Amino acid sequence: MLTPHAPRLAARLLALSLVVAIPGLASAQGSGTPTRKVISIGNYPRVDGLRINFRDRDLDRVRGINLTVWRPQRDMSTGTVSGLALGVPLTGVGDLRGMGIAAFGLEASGDISGITLAGIGAGAGGTLGGISVAGIGLGSGEGLRGIALGGVGVGTGGDVRGIALGGIGAGAGGTVRGVVAGGIGAAAGNDVVGLAVGGIGVGAGGDACGILVGGIGAAAGGSLRGLAVGGIGVGAGGRVSGIAIGGIGVGAGERVSGLAIGGIGVGAGSTLHGIGIGGIGVGAPMLEGGALAPIVGGEEVRGVVIAPVLFRTSDGGSLTGASLSAANVVRGHQHGLTIGVVNFAHSLNGVQLGVVNIVTGNPSARRVLPVINWGGER
Repeated sequence: MLTPHAPRLAARLLALSLVVAIPGLASAQGSGTPTRKVISIGNYPRVDGLRINFRDRDLDRVRGINLTVWRPQRDMSTGTVSGLALGVPLTGVGDLRGMGIAAFGLEASGDISGITLAGIGAGAGGTLGGISVAGIGLGSGEGLRGIALGGVGVGTGGDVRGIALGGIGAGAGGTVRGVVAGGIGAAAGNDVVGLAVGGIGVGAGGDACGILVGGIGAAAGGSLRGLAVGGIGVGAGGRVSGIAIGGIGVGAGERVSGLAIGGIGVGAGSTLHGIGIGGIGVGAPMLEGGALAPIVGGEEVRGVVIAPVLFRTSDGGSLTGASLSAANVVRGHQHGLTIGVVNFAHSLNGVQLGVVNIVTGNPSARRVLPVINWGGER
């Protein structure tokens, strides 16, 4: 039996049900597009709360949660999501500030900043920032800031500031400042400042400063400073400074400074300053410091040389220091000591110790002597 108050109660219940059931409530914001609050289902451009849509187009702004089933339509503008962008399985935005989660993939035409988790991949046309993890790959057009982990690879057309790790590779078109590592390779189009590790190789188009480790090689188009290790070789178009170790060789187009060790050889286009150790040879136009290899050669040598087979200078070259070798051939001036089976110099200010000692510039009686020869020229 209905009471006199029943119609009034039913009206109130109906009003309450509408509040809950209506996909979104609109509140005017000046003369612009109103913003739906709490819950919105469909392609509404501005929402504060939960927005659910199959496929976005002309999205303006979501502050809260934006849940989509598919990526945005092409050539349609996408706005900003501040909060959570959820893809079941795909989603896309203009800019994302907060968190993005997608079973398959997430894309942003602009920047992503916050936390990104994607089953397959995620990418940003602008900068990818924060913490990003994807089962296959991560990419950005303009830069990467923070931590990026890709099951296959991580890449950006800009700079890396932070950590980029890829199961196969990681690279930057610009500069890396931080850590970049790939199961096969890691590379930067410009400089590397920090740590770079590659299962096969590591490379920098510009300078490299820090630690570079490559299963096969480590190289820089410019200069390399710090520690570099390559299973086959280490090289730089400019200078190598610090410690360089190559399974086969270490080389620099200009100068090598510090400690350089090559399984076969160490070489520099201009100067080797420090210690060079080679399985077969060490050579540079100018050697300053120490050299240890079966064969050592240079034009101007200042320091100590240990060469079990041969030490030799080029025509008009010089030795200032000491050399221990089976054959010491100074095709210029020797200033110091040589010890070997055969010692040869054009001119000498020092001592030769060996079986045969030859100084072509000495008086005729002392040009060829056994055991010891000496001179006081220059």
